Amino acid sequence: MRVTCKINGVDRTADDVWAGESLLYLLRERLGLPGSKNACEQGECGSCTVYLDGTPVCSCLVAAGQAAGREVVTVEGLGGEDGLDPVQEAFLRAGAVQCGFCTPGLVVSVHDLLERSPAPSDPEIREALAGNLCRCTGYEKIMDAVRLASASREER
Repeated sequence: MRVTCKINGVDRTADDVWAGESLLYLLRERLGLPGSKNACEQGECGSCTVYLDGTPVCSCLVAAGQAAGREVVTVEGLGGEDGLDPVQEAFLRAGAVQCGFCTPGLVVSVHDLLERSPAPSDPEIREALAGNLCRCTGYEKIMDAVRLASASREER
């Protein structure tokens, strides 16, 4: 089947998509957007989190055909012409990027959190990131990055 959707603001089309193919596979393998990572393929780790019509989803659990006619934003689409999104910048500045495998999903999840709650408390941050697993950190640098991103958004 043919799947056409808007990805990071650009209309994209993929042909010969099979019925069981995931949105994650479509993004990474067919459309060359490797930002979202393939880790658990069960929706447990959050590494593949993207926005689908403004809602964060695990792209490994979404059939590619379900994205037809819809809008997808990946971690690559968060930044603008001016450079990185403040969340992406905060992750770099706080040293919250270690191996980097979980980072794309965390960045999308943090972006969503800050859209909903610009100044979240630590318990709110922990709850929002509960679906994202990181095996390299104790999460403190990630928490620092969220706080830093929140503060930088307030300064704007």
